[in-house]
Amino acid sequence: MQSLPLRRRLLLGVAMAAVAMLGTVAAQAQPRTATPTEPVHSDQPVFYQADEVEYDRDDALVTLTGHVEIWQGDRILRADRVTYDRNTGVAAAIGNVVLVEPDGQVGFAEYAELNQGMKDGVLRDLRALMPQNGRLAANGARRTDATINELSRVIYTTCNLCKDDPSAPPEWDIRARSALQDVENKKIEYSDAVVDIYGVPVFYLPFMAHPDPSQRRASGILVPNAGYNNHLGAFFSIPYYWAINPQSDATVTPILSSKQGGGVGGEYRQMFNDGRITMRGAVAADQGGLGWYGFARGDFSIDDTWRWGFDIKRSSGVDFLRDYMIPGGLVPVLNSSLWVEGFGQGSYSRLDARAYQSIVNGNSAFSRLPYVLPRYEYSYFGEPDALGGRFSATADAFNLLRESGTSTQRGRLSLDWQRPFQGHFGDLWNLTLHTDSAIYSAQNFEGPPNFGTANTVQTAQAMPTVATMVRLPLVRDAGSWGNQLVEPMAQLIVAPRGSKYGIATLANGTTVSTSRVPNEDSLDQELTDANLFALNRFAGVDRLEGGIRVNAAMHGAWNFPGGALIDGLVGEAYRTQQSSPWWIGSGLENQFSDVVSRVTFSPVSYLDLTARARFDPHDQMTVRLADLLASVGPQSLKVSAGYLHSSITPYSAYDYPPTGVFWGGYGKEGTSATQPYPAPRDEIEAGLSAHYGRWRLKTMARANLRTHEMDQVSVTAGYEDECLIFNVVGYKRYTSIGGDHGDTAVMIEITLKTVGEFGFHAM
Repeated sequence: MQSLPLRRRLLLGVAMAAVAMLGTVAAQAQPRTATPTEPVHSDQPVFYQADEVEYDRDDALVTLTGHVEIWQGDRILRADRVTYDRNTGVAAAIGNVVLVEPDGQVGFAEYAELNQGMKDGVLRDLRALMPQNGRLAANGARRTDATINELSRVIYTTCNLCKDDPSAPPEWDIRARSALQDVENKKIEYSDAVVDIYGVPVFYLPFMAHPDPSQRRASGILVPNAGYNNHLGAFFSIPYYWAINPQSDATVTPILSSKQGGGVGGEYRQMFNDGRITMRGAVAADQGGLGWYGFARGDFSIDDTWRWGFDIKRSSGVDFLRDYMIPGGLVPVLNSSLWVEGFGQGSYSRLDARAYQSIVNGNSAFSRLPYVLPRYEYSYFGEPDALGGRFSATADAFNLLRESGTSTQRGRLSLDWQRPFQGHFGDLWNLTLHTDSAIYSAQNFEGPPNFGTANTVQTAQAMPTVATMVRLPLVRDAGSWGNQLVEPMAQLIVAPRGSKYGIATLANGTTVSTSRVPNEDSLDQELTDANLFALNRFAGVDRLEGGIRVNAAMHGAWNFPGGALIDGLVGEAYRTQQSSPWWIGSGLENQFSDVVSRVTFSPVSYLDLTARARFDPHDQMTVRLADLLASVGPQSLKVSAGYLHSSITPYSAYDYPPTGVFWGGYGKEGTSATQPYPAPRDEIEAGLSAHYGRWRLKTMARANLRTHEMDQVSVTAGYEDECLIFNVVGYKRYTSIGGDHGDTAVMIEITLKTVGEFGFHAM
């Protein structure tokens, strides 16, 4: 026998090339990107190093001892001792055997016997570290042709072992009598599998399969979903994921329920060089019939300036979306659109078409939703000019078609020029020249939302406006108390008187609108501190606020060195003319408007208070609007509360012909109140959120103080660490959706990272 020098590197001309590494264990089928396994060729050179090398010429044995390391390409074998038989081509590794793959996966064993160019082999007491913290252990493993691994007495988890007691069971694991690992297809299949939670068996499957942690996309059956709710009863679904190609995939989900029957849902996704599309939908038995929904969205880039897309949402109705818990479906209106848009230097352009579908049963307002075919808008914001001002422009045109109600065509142009400057006393000025103009053509003008006196109208309106605003920020240095700010603010707006958009009472007692200007974008009317200084306090341009007006406010703030803050504003508006285009209750129906106020108080980092209110100075400062929001505590434990009061609820104002209740100058508040929409609102909401380590909790409750009834109560609790996500959501809804008289549900979701989700889902 011959002994070679310590750690001497020799080129071995033997077929130790394909060190048999374990294939990767699987994760839940989901859209990711796989890392292919590089093949090992027998003609690649093999290098080694060891503390001691012995060569037996008689028996053709090479024995490496002490810190043995053999590598070929990117694969590495380490062991205490390796014996290679040149006659049989068998290499035996003994003691602390470590196998390292190019993708970073590491396998450990007490004994490994490899042959056939290391394509075949047997390993004993196998342990493996894989991507995403995957951990695998088996009593033994048999490798065949470098593609199939047969494992016995297998356990798999992604949880770290307890540092204080490594022998303690992990948070979860999968135990199986045997497993078959397909290295080439990145998949592992278990036989007689048991899912343990903290060592306690909670789920048994005679067969279970999932992709490898390094595999990002693989076709297969996903984790079944099961649960119960009021509308479906007990339900069960089995999703199947299909990785069609590297750019697209699909998921098909059959579902069975005890109350409704059966159905099928699906999702399709595809990536393109210039964009992507996502489509999902379902068809299933529901409420004695057949329900369905279909959502599709696409976004595509044309070039660096232009892009286009679509967003389609349609459904058989609210019952199906509610019963099957469709994400994004519980809204009163489904909006579908097709668009193309472009971005320039300070400019934006968009052309789109829109369709709306009401899914709320019995709501007459939603039954008159329009089709927008099409709508175009353009905006431009220029650079400072030679006078120091900036010019901006906004233009749009649309065609609204209603099956029931007014169909409107409008073209609009708004021009604006603003010039800021500073006075000698630190006063800050802003001069604005502005004009709004629009032309209209409308059919069925007698219908909602206009209720006019003519069936067809063609008209135009324009409003030039000159405004100047001045602010005088007075700052006082309070030393160790921070700084204080007192800032008077005033604005003068000069414009033509404009229309009062009023109403008239016909001989038969019917009230109608006297305006011949359609109203599509100015249905909401309410004064707040946010629009006190707006040139037009209507939401759009179909209603224009004219006349000479003065707006004034006092703004104050106290900034403390530690970050504490007190900030407040109180203001009021005045106009010279008595007639008003505003609803009674909007806060602007009188010459002197309601008084608006806002206060923000944050004395410490864990306390925030914000209050907004509007008071009627003509009625002993009665509160017409109050919005209070408070939060107390750090992020680890925060309590929040909110309160909302409004003297009117104008959501359905345009469902009915106008009355003196809502139109300024034509009645007093409370008269002719034949419709329910002037009813006040009083709502309160409270919540708590807590984070402690890996645990989190969030609760919320909302109540209607007018009806003395709860609206909704919900509780969400969760836990997350490196291997497990656990969520529990419980809620009780007291309000009605589609006439269901409320709902109660408890949803539980357990996610075993790299394996899948076990939870309460329908589709």
